[in-house]
Amino acid sequence: MKTKYDFLIVGAGLYGSVFAQEVKKAGKTCLIIDKRNHIAGNIYTETVEDIQVHKYGAHIFHTSNKEVWEYVNQFAEFNNYINSPIANYCGEIYNLPFNMNTFNKMWGVVTPDEAKEKILQQRRENYVENPKNLEEQSINLVGPDIYEKLIRGYTEKQWGRPCTEIPAFIIRRLPVRFTYDNNYFNDPYQGIPKSGYTAMIEQMVEGIEVILNKDYLLEKEKWDNLADKVVYTGPIDAYFNYKFGVLEYRSLRFETEILKMSNYQGNAVVNYTDRETPFTRIIEHKHFDFGTQPKTVISREYSVEWEKGDEPYYPINDKKNSALYEKYKALAKTENSVIFGGRLGEYRYYDMDKVVEAALKKVREVLVNTEH
Repeated sequence: MKTKYDFLIVGAGLYGSVFAQEVKKAGKTCLIIDKRNHIAGNIYTETVEDIQVHKYGAHIFHTSNKEVWEYVNQFAEFNNYINSPIANYCGEIYNLPFNMNTFNKMWGVVTPDEAKEKILQQRRENYVENPKNLEEQSINLVGPDIYEKLIRGYTEKQWGRPCTEIPAFIIRRLPVRFTYDNNYFNDPYQGIPKSGYTAMIEQMVEGIEVILNKDYLLEKEKWDNLADKVVYTGPIDAYFNYKFGVLEYRSLRFETEILKMSNYQGNAVVNYTDRETPFTRIIEHKHFDFGTQPKTVISREYSVEWEKGDEPYYPINDKKNSALYEKYKALAKTENSVIFGGRLGEYRYYDMDKVVEAALKKVREVLVNTEH
């Protein structure tokens, strides 16, 4: 370990790794530390039974930004996986996103006009002026049938509370497609690294010093003294010792098991949209890679209440938490030698391509400023 670096990067996830790669390319020195025992953050994949297992939940790379797509393809060869999740409602199987296959199964309609008319009729009959909660908002958008079978149970499990207690603004729109197309994302570029995300991050940080199992906040002063600038990708409220209070998240719990069969559910992702099934979805990891291994690995995903110290997954961007984050954001601006970035540093839900985009934008700004 050197005595002084240009950058200390706290967190070896996607944001930190892109940042490190770019400053190294620009001839700067950097050190990455992470409190986990592995790199790659929440996109970490590990090999089990010759299958790439997404340890922290399904991660499918998708983007409309050609520059971002070409950027990540420098570090991994991507397959052509297309996300086409299935919904299981009490044993009834539906396609997601809501499309003609969904409507045909639900109502027996065949043409787009028939489907539009059915949705319009249901919306008209149940319309509520100024919806007060997510239930009323959802029914306003797609009617009660789709809401009851495909939205209500799943959403209540995700949030841990009834839809009548969830603010209406959480769902501003619900994509409805009048084509027989099960491609969940509209983005022209999508896929998954053939060797897994961990291998992709390894390529990004190749030649860069990485120290694992180190909690930056426990020895902040020591680490700060090692670098001119810090890139911090941990929780912003933890950085300031929860001065204004704790930002809230939803967390996840996974039950992963190896099964002695070649194919458990026939799809990578199956959402369980009824309220009675305790988990939100089952991921069968081999289908991300079109695997033909003799065994399979599945993960049941449970949405759970988050408490301080738990793994934070999804920021709760309601009015209370958003106002609290604004206070921390203002405080962060006073830390001249610290850059706050990524999902936890900026308290926002980030798709992977947006993480790459944000890291590239920030690192370019920083490099321009250090040249002057």
